[in-house]
Amino acid sequence: MSAAVPLPALLVPAGQLPGGLDLTDPGAAPDPEELRQLGELVLTVGAPALVLSLLLPLAVKPLLARWGVLDVPNERSSHQRTVVRGMGLAVAVAVLLAYGSALLTGAIEVDRSVALVVLAVTGLFAALGWAEDYRGVSVRVRLAAQLAIGLVATGVLVTVLGTSVWWLPVGTLAIAAYVNMANFMDGINGISGLHGLAAGLLYAWAGASNDLTWMIAAGLAVAGGFAGFLPWNLGRGTVFLGDVGSYLLGGALAGIAVAAFLSGVYVEYLLPPLAVYVADTSVTLLRRVRAGEVWYRPHRRHVYQRLTDTGLSHTGSALVVTTATVLVSVASVVGLRTGPAATALAGAFVLAVLALYLVLPELLGRRAAARARAETLP
Repeated sequence: MSAAVPLPALLVPAGQLPGGLDLTDPGAAPDPEELRQLGELVLTVGAPALVLSLLLPLAVKPLLARWGVLDVPNERSSHQRTVVRGMGLAVAVAVLLAYGSALLTGAIEVDRSVALVVLAVTGLFAALGWAEDYRGVSVRVRLAAQLAIGLVATGVLVTVLGTSVWWLPVGTLAIAAYVNMANFMDGINGISGLHGLAAGLLYAWAGASNDLTWMIAAGLAVAGGFAGFLPWNLGRGTVFLGDVGSYLLGGALAGIAVAAFLSGVYVEYLLPPLAVYVADTSVTLLRRVRAGEVWYRPHRRHVYQRLTDTGLSHTGSALVVTTATVLVSVASVVGLRTGPAATALAGAFVLAVLALYLVLPELLGRRAAARARAETLP
């Protein structure tokens, strides 16, 4: 049984739904031809992004050190020593080259204008992040640039795809907001690399399920690029992404999500991969505002940061975030495929996972305190 028609479809004239999507079975798994295409793009887009991201730091790291692009610990930091940051520059080159090659070689045959918008959004946000890493950019200029990129990108997508102009402010704010969320969440080793890998693969699968080649290629480029960064960042954390990397991650995922939504893809494919980041950032912001704190100052109040305070390692906390992301994403798609009742159950499961994630630091903290009290008893 099919789910309801997505919102973009309701605002497009009949017979003019962009992207050629078959809305009679929105939760259908990829057919053999779509799986073949997915496999080809893994080899031609995902693998090159992975290899480039693994190797480019060998050349980029000495340059960053020479240019003085360093991360000095502050109130928000989860590390105690100065570390080279800005390695997202290498990841950005890997992602952009891999995705751009899919356009240049003709691997993306249709919706090329949509693919170009996603590529441009990804590159522009990476450039803005690099400007912040290298020279520093004021908060007002950064916010204005984020909104401008989101506005132009959404405007082009609305025009190309023929959807309602009412989506213009929604897309603009969604892109700018998620870029900042990805930046706020990039505070421990491995978290952004794992998020890029997981969300990229989930979006690649969504692209295959909806017969959107550009989305498959974009997801695989992100997944490969951030997977290649993990060996450089996990464990001892010898380098950090910097704003160039977190802006790249947020811009790429938000650009893919907005473009896919305006192309008619169901939100069950698009929101869950971003849900944990959105929940963590939103709840943390509300808690700080209610506590009377200056919300925009550096801090260590995010759920993922508080998990490390309970004794989890950086990798452990990052894996909690990634596991929750995968769980809510898989549940949403399974619910979409099996009818309204399953969709409702999947929604309840998603809310339960998010709620558990948000209260996990308190649960682990109480457990640790109880264990400590037990150890002190005679």
